[in-house]
Amino acid sequence: MIPALMPTYNRADLAFERGQGCWLYAVDGRRFLDLGAGIATSSLGHDHPQLVSAIAQQAARVMHVSNLYRVPQAERLAERLVAASFADSVFFCNSGAEANEGMVKMIRRAQAHGGHPERTRIICFNGAFHGRTLAMLSATGNPKYLDGFGPVVEGFDHVPMNDMNAVRAAITPETAGIMIEPVQGESGVNIADPRFMQELRAVCDEFGLLLGMDEVQSGMGRTGRLFAHEWSGVTPDVLSTAKGIAGGFPMGAVLATEAVARYLTAGSHGTTFGGGPLACAAANVVLDVLLAPGFLNQVQTRGTQLAEVLDSLAGEFPDLFAQWRGIGLMLGLRCLAPVALMQDAAMHEGVLTVTAGDNVLRLVPPLVLTEEDCAEAGRRLRRAALRLRAHQAAAAQNAESAA
Repeated sequence: MIPALMPTYNRADLAFERGQGCWLYAVDGRRFLDLGAGIATSSLGHDHPQLVSAIAQQAARVMHVSNLYRVPQAERLAERLVAASFADSVFFCNSGAEANEGMVKMIRRAQAHGGHPERTRIICFNGAFHGRTLAMLSATGNPKYLDGFGPVVEGFDHVPMNDMNAVRAAITPETAGIMIEPVQGESGVNIADPRFMQELRAVCDEFGLLLGMDEVQSGMGRTGRLFAHEWSGVTPDVLSTAKGIAGGFPMGAVLATEAVARYLTAGSHGTTFGGGPLACAAANVVLDVLLAPGFLNQVQTRGTQLAEVLDSLAGEFPDLFAQWRGIGLMLGLRCLAPVALMQDAAMHEGVLTVTAGDNVLRLVPPLVLTEEDCAEAGRRLRRAALRLRAHQAAAAQNAESAA
């Protein structure tokens, strides 16, 4: 019999009752170092005092009014995001997939109202992940995710990342824009080459295309800059973000230049919950922390420290790990054994991680990770590697005995 909660996830047999900083406590009392952060979402960790206080205070006042009225918390947040980024205007929504849908709509509408209604197609990249809506599954292009959901949504063309010749070959008179993740998370923490990013900007300018950045996962401080595209010195026309934007409260946003945003006029797009008082109160606290002097530099420092942990593991266990990759606190360790086995071994040693494509163990901890947290991660992950090595040796011995 099917459970009441639809079985769309292979959930670990863990339930958490509380958290503190980068640590989670299960209902049975076990303590776990959270290097997954709810899939790069709990940006300020657990039980962050300012975040908890802001949510509680706002909930006691008013949680929801809809966008039929002004929302001062959203106005303040939008002004701050504009001041800290390339954007001139912001649209708030509820999730990363919804933000990406909004970004594609903005690109198409800007082209249509700019005199090119024939320009509707978006160039996307192999290995991308843009969300679970029907259109964003088609933008992602992964056959596994599309299976059983009928015809793909038209309008998305896929090329290899970091291949400028393929991009140029894919441009047609119907191309409206290009959508790229500066760091692909789901497919194994793959970074777009800075020169490739710069060439994308140039080709968009050459052909009158709009450049969209999917920073749902890589944005909001994850890589040590507010947005990952800043590392390449490239300015997009429009950008989506979500996950860590409100520290775990559901929220997404689309940031755009005036040249794009001005076409999203009243009635052209909307959301019931997006940009509500509660979500924006939380997001304003996240921005307080991220924009505080030295905080993003600290993210870079912790990223370097955690990368050294992964480098050490790869050196000590060449039979288990190939190499690490990533930037800031968006890191991946490519495994030689099935990554699920390493994830399970890490869990047995009290470390929570996330898997990704290409057999990669993904580490996307809260941005408030401490120096001691990194050191403890090293100790526990080393024990997990020893556990995995012992498991593999036992399995090989059993197979030999059976033969």
